[in-house]
Order: sequence, then structure tokens, then C-alpha cells
Amino acid sequence: MLTQDQERLIAATAPVVADHLDAITQRFYPLMFDRYPEVKPLFNDAHQQSGGQPRALAGAVLAYVQLRSDPRKARDTLATVVSKHVSLDIRPEQYPIVGECLMAAIGEVLGEAVTPEIAAAWSALYEELAGLLIELEDHRYREFAQRPGGWRGKRRFRIAATRQESAVIRSFVLEPEDGGAVADHQPGQYIGVRLVIDGEPVHRHYSLSDAPNGRSYRLSIKREPDGRASRHFHDVLQVGDTLELLPPAGDLTLAEGHEPLLLASGGVGQTPMLPLARHALARGRRVVYLHAALDAEHHAFADEVAALAAEHPGRLQTVTVHERGDGADHSGRVDRELLARVLPEGAHCYFVGPQGFMSAVDRALAELGVPDERRHYEHFGPSRPLDAA
Repeated sequence: MLTQDQERLIAATAPVVADHLDAITQRFYPLMFDRYPEVKPLFNDAHQQSGGQPRALAGAVLAYVQLRSDPRKARDTLATVVSKHVSLDIRPEQYPIVGECLMAAIGEVLGEAVTPEIAAAWSALYEELAGLLIELEDHRYREFAQRPGGWRGKRRFRIAATRQESAVIRSFVLEPEDGGAVADHQPGQYIGVRLVIDGEPVHRHYSLSDAPNGRSYRLSIKREPDGRASRHFHDVLQVGDTLELLPPAGDLTLAEGHEPLLLASGGVGQTPMLPLARHALARGRRVVYLHAALDAEHHAFADEVAALAAEHPGRLQTVTVHERGDGADHSGRVDRELLARVLPEGAHCYFVGPQGFMSAVDRALAELGVPDERRHYEHFGPSRPLDAA
């Protein structure tokens, strides 16, 4: 627990740290990777180079400083961080590494302004934050391990089947190598994957693209030209190959209630929408399913969505948008005018896709009067505000 003097020091120096937080986190990661190279595989190189990962860390630290006086809000704000950590199997013994390197980065960026007393106060704050995260993560680990078909840590799965869904998206059906049951996930969640590529461990997160069935998980992965893991899936892995999975995680799950839903996706952002749609329709809710793709060749799951609409006539409305070519309901891009035409009254809105797509949808929905608590989204990568695009 922080002393009163430390509380005052944190309050006094928080604005200065906030002003320099981007610089601190930009320095933090290279420093940590240099001192502790064994943790580097836990991080996505592309998110490091884009600045997404440092911004996510900066946002989490700053949010905790602002909300720590309200424990409930602090826990809610940290939910995304906890989910990512669970899907990476982050352990308590790794937190001191982060604390050491974060304080070193603060010292390097702020220099002599960081007195021993200020350093001790921020170290105590980090220990408080780390303790809370360890507690929340342990609860998630234990809860999932106790489910039928659950586990803790890594579990080996084999590729049982694959299917090409579009020009760039392929599905992989994964079954446990031990032949046991598979714990149900919440529709909309993602799962942590550990691969070994050229002898090096690589960690990634992918949405679970099918409803839970107790036997397998399905990942539907877009081949990115510069994506180390996605190219390995598409170009190397075959039926019968194995990989390791971490417990499912993520908070893009169905809001309780009977209100209609708008599920809007762009490109591979469709993957969490499929299980969300199935889950909502099974509960009798009305769903507007809007998907935007580059063209027909890049439009994945068209047959699967059509079959789902046939199973639920009158309750699933599909809307397709292609930037080019024919074969869709609308040409161009998703905009405010289109959303105004298809948005059900009182709907909860879920949207996932490229950053520009999500920012445009979020702005349009806000202009159409959809309140914050009815707009749900998740980034494929480090979470950050939509206005950061």
C-alpha cells in the first residue's frame, strides 16, 4: 500500500509522466528485450513497429493512475489487459521484469527529475497494479481450468481439417491431441496460439470463428503478406500438424437482454461475428449482419451466412458491401447513410475490422444516437482508442 507521501508524489508527478508516457514506453520495450530476450516471443513485432503495443501499455498505466481510487472501475478497465495476459500465459514471476524495465525507462526519459522518493512512489504504484493483475489473471486461469474440457497453461492441438474461405482467409479446425473434451468458449472470444517457426516460439491471438461444440476450435486466419505467423499457417501447416493453444479470452461477448443486434465487420473482422450471430439467433434475437469486403473473391463465409439466414427466416437480415465489382447489396464503403437504413431501433452494435473501418463505423453510430454502452468493438492487435487512427 502506498504511503500518504507516495500518494501525494504520484498525484503531483502523474501529469509529467503522462506527458512523457509515449517516450517512456517506446524506450521500455527495447530495454526489456535487451535485458530479457526470453520475453520477446510474447510480443508481436508488427505491433511493436507500428507503435500499437507501446500505446496500449501507456493507456493501461495511465488509466490505472486515474481510476485506482475506484477499484470496480479499475478492474473493468483492466479487463482487456487481463484477457491478453491470460491468452499469453503470463505468470507472476514475469511482473518484476516489467517493473524493473519500466522504472529504468522512466529514469532514462525523465532524468534527474526522478528523485529516489519519486522512483520509490512509482515503484510502489507498479507493484500495486501488478498485484491486482496477478489476482485477476489467477481467477481467470482457475475458472477456465475447472470447466469440463478446460486446462491451465498450454495444451497441444492438431489440425483436423482446413477450408479456404476466400482468396486470403483459410479456416483451421483444431482438435486436442490428447483426445479429450474441449471447454466451451464464449462466442466472440479469441484464443492464444503458440507456434514454433524456424526454431523460435511465436505467440499470436486469433478469434474463434465457430460456436462452441465441446470437440474442437476453429480459427479463420487471413494471410498477411508480411505476417510471420499467418504465412506459416497458410504456407507451411497442414492437416495433422500440431500447435499449442492457451485458454480462450476476450470481452467482445453478447450483451444480455432481448434487444436486436447490428453485427458489422470488415474483412477478416467477420470471424468473431459468426459465433455471435449464432449465439444471438439461438436466443431468439433479431440480427442485422453487415459485412464489407474488397470484392466477391475476398468475401469469406458467404455460404455459411446464407445457410444461417435460411435457418432463421425473418430474424437474420444480411447486408453485403463490396468496394469493387458486382455481387453485393451495396458498392463502395460502409457509411452513415447505409448504417442509418439498416440499424435496428435500440440495437446493441458490434463492429470489428481494419482501424479505418472501425473508426468510421463508430463515428457514424455515435452520430446516429447509439450510446457508448451499446457500441462494442475489439481491435485485432493492441487495444487503443478508435480516434487514434
